[in-house]
Amino acid sequence: MVHRRSILTALTSLGAGATLAAFSRRTRAQRGGARAARETIAVLGTGHFGGTIGKRLSALGYPVVYGSRAPDAARVRALVTDTGPRSSAAPHGDAASRGAIVVFAVPWEPVEELLPSLGDLTGKLLIDPMIAKPTVIEGYPFPPAVPTSTAEQLQSWVPGAHVVKAFITISYRTLANPVRAGGPITIPFAGADRRAKERVARLISDLGLDPVDAGPLVAARYIENVLWFEVACNRNNRTLFELSLRRVPG
Repeated sequence: MVHRRSILTALTSLGAGATLAAFSRRTRAQRGGARAARETIAVLGTGHFGGTIGKRLSALGYPVVYGSRAPDAARVRALVTDTGPRSSAAPHGDAASRGAIVVFAVPWEPVEELLPSLGDLTGKLLIDPMIAKPTVIEGYPFPPAVPTSTAEQLQSWVPGAHVVKAFITISYRTLANPVRAGGPITIPFAGADRRAKERVARLISDLGLDPVDAGPLVAARYIENVLWFEVACNRNNRTLFELSLRRVPG
């Protein structure tokens, strides 16, 4: 675990208070009453990250539908079986139509071409854990030479949806077993819509992680840069590093 006080301070200063306070109030209001029905979550992609977050959310009671180009493939059927009775698989468009929340657990580059097949995403919460392919200079990967983030670009393509950047700062291995990090894990997120961010904060908390509001959607650029620092460590040292954030006590 690497503590990055300056990065965490920059993220939290951009708007943590309002969303987390609202989330806390909403959580307290639900205590003592019937537990709210779980929203159906569409996970587009059945790779390492998609399968991991799908299994974890399904175990918490969320209905999960995987979006796949080949939902009847043996590998996908096996994933559905492993995920449990609340899960299923369908073509990407069918999955997106069934999910109130859509997690884009796919590579970034095909997303623009994929979007027309997803139907009307107006009003849906879209969670973006994606990163664009790097620009390679003299064999070294650097952030893409674009003045934006994948989350901002996705929002521009689907203006009627609510895009929230989240889960890019945690590996699928640690998401599957957070204990391996040796302590609490903070997940920064960013988005334009307050209600959408409250819903993401709830998901993060349900997963046993610590949500922190990094601010408006433009702050997704900060969040993506955390991952680029990890890429730089791995590439230069030829050693696998895994960064994650943790609040500094006090």
